[in-house]
Amino acid sequence: MNTNDMMAEIRDANLSYLMLAQQMIRSDKATAIFRLGISDEIAEMIQGLSNAQILKLAGTNMMLTRFRFDDGAILGMLTNYNKDKGLAQSHAAILMACQPVEQIS
Repeated sequence: MNTNDMMAEIRDANLSYLMLAQQMIRSDKATAIFRLGISDEIAEMIQGLSNAQILKLAGTNMMLTRFRFDDGAILGMLTNYNKDKGLAQSHAAILMACQPVEQIS
């Protein structure tokens, strides 16, 4: 994969994420904040973005999303469930809910 292809993939991922996040926030803000792991301030900003602003932001050369966890145990719970997938996902959600939301620096 060359650099141009990678930048196009990043742009597409960013655009999909921003559009989904904005839709989630507009539909149910409290649930969106929890699921996206963002602060109320960030949610307000995403909700207020125009289509042109979303396209401009999506076109940056960096991923706008990141993993919400730095702990391999959470990743393991989400990917290596053996018996009860629902229980593993619930446990991971509880652990992730305890983590602080993203803040604007």
